[in-house]
Amino acid sequence: MVVASGNVVHNLRRVEWGRPDAAFDWAERFDDAVAAQMAEAPDGILKLVEHPDYALAVPTPDHFVPLLYLAGLAAADGKAAEPLLRGYAMGSISMSGYALGTGAPQGEEAAGAATLPAGVPPDQTNM
Repeated sequence: MVVASGNVVHNLRRVEWGRPDAAFDWAERFDDAVAAQMAEAPDGILKLVEHPDYALAVPTPDHFVPLLYLAGLAAADGKAAEPLLRGYAMGSISMSGYALGTGAPQGEEAAGAATLPAGVPPDQTNM
């Protein structure tokens, strides 16, 4: 089993703490495009760098690069990558993660980000 890290859409500069389980329209569009590409033609994953929402959704490559590895493995096996989880948090983060060869049932839509413990300011976490 191979699992790629999640949060394909990951723009920390646009986080809105008051929207724990919501997504901006651009985040949803890009995340949906990723899901379609992974299901239909993972070998074309790099086409997504031309997506109109790519710059907002992927301002840094650290959460996108693991997806490339999984897409390559899926293409080599002639299989679609399976979504383990899809959902959104704080407007600009998707919780999407993909796997290959799990045979596991798909995860449910995420209900949002976990809340911070009482008294812990957001800048003191890695959430």
